[in-house]
Amino acid sequence: MQVSVECQTRPEGINPRALRRQGLIPAALYGHKKAESISLTIKEKDALNLLKKASVNNTLIDVNIPHLEWTGKALLREVQSHPWKRFVYHLSFFSIASQSSVQVSVPLKLMGESIGIKKGGIIEQVISSINVACPPGNIPEFIDIDLSSVDIGGSVHISQLVLPEGIICTDDKDVTILAIIAPKK
Repeated sequence: MQVSVECQTRPEGINPRALRRQGLIPAALYGHKKAESISLTIKEKDALNLLKKASVNNTLIDVNIPHLEWTGKALLREVQSHPWKRFVYHLSFFSIASQSSVQVSVPLKLMGESIGIKKGGIIEQVISSINVACPPGNIPEFIDIDLSSVDIGGSVHISQLVLPEGIICTDDKDVTILAIIAPKK
C-alpha cells in the first residue's frame, strides 16, 4: 500500500506546542542527505489520516516537500503520542530513496483452521511479527502462516515460513511463532 503526504519546512525557533495549537504536528525527515535531517510540519488532519492508512516501519509513503522541491519515498519510523489521550506529538520519516534494502517489521497473518483447534486445542502465539530485509518496493503488508496441518502439541517456527522472493528474515530461525496446546482440564 502506498500513501502520500505533503509537509512544509518548520520555521526556526518556533515552539512545538505553539505549532500544535495551530493544528500542525512537528515532523522530521532523516536519510535524504545521509546524516542531515529536515525539520517539518504536517497538518494534524493529514497526520491522523496518514496514521489510519500507514503502519510504523511497514508502509511506503510518498513525502512531498514543495518548499524544498523534494519528493521521495520514506518509511514512517516513529510516532510520538500521548499514552492515553492519543494526541500525536511528533512523526519521524526515514528516506529510502538511496537504500537498496531496508529492515522492516512485518506482521504475521494466521490462515486456515488447525487440526489441533478442531480437536479442542488452543493457539498460544508467541510473536506476531518478524523482522525482514527486503528491497524498498517489495515490503509485504503481512506474511501468511498456514495452520491447517498443525495438530495439538505442534508448533510453527520462523524457519518454516514461506517468504516471498527477495525477502530475507533477519530474526533467529529457531524462534517459535506459535504452538497448539491441549486445553487444561
